Amino acid sequence: MSASEVSRPIKARYLPADAIVIEATEAERTALARRFGLPNILSLRAEVELDREAKAVLAKGTLTARIVQACAISGEEYETAIEEPLALRFVEEGRIDPALSEDEEIEIELSGDERDEIEFAGESFDLGEAVAQSLGLAIDPYAEGPNADAARKKAGIISDDAPSGPLAEALKALKGD
Repeated sequence: MSASEVSRPIKARYLPADAIVIEATEAERTALARRFGLPNILSLRAEVELDREAKAVLAKGTLTARIVQACAISGEEYETAIEEPLALRFVEEGRIDPALSEDEEIEIELSGDERDEIEFAGESFDLGEAVAQSLGLAIDPYAEGPNADAARKKAGIISDDAPSGPLAEALKALKGD
C-alpha cells in the first residue's frame, strides 16, 4: 500500500488525552483531490476523540470538508460542503473475525451505533488515512450541481416523474404551460 496523502500516525499504546484535530495542508488536499478525481478540495478538517476498548482503539468525531466536484448531469464544477460523523474502531491485525477467509466476499451493514473496523499492523495506526477514506466515502459520485435541471431541459431530458406522451402534451397545452 502506498503512503497516505494525509498521514497522521497514532501510537496505539499511548493515546492522546485531548481530541486530535487533523487539518489537511494545501499539498495534502491537492493530492487527495487527484486521488478522488475531484477538481479541488478547498478544506478538510477532522476532530477526533480516541478511547481504548480492550484490544481496540475507538475513534469518534466529525469530518468537515469543502470540495469542488463536477455535476453528474452537466459536468459543470461547483462547490459543496461535507459534514460526516466519524465512528471508527482500529483493531490489531488478525483481530477481525478469523472465520472469514480473504476469498469470501461479504457485505456488512452497520447500524447507527456501530463502527467501521480498520486493521493496523505494528504499534500505530494512521488516523489521517482513515479520515481520507471517510472523505472518499462521503463524496456523492452522482451529485447534481445547481444547474442540473437547466442542463436536462437544454438536452431535452424529461424527468422520470413528469408524465410524457400525447395525452401529457395535450393537457400541457390546455393548461397553457
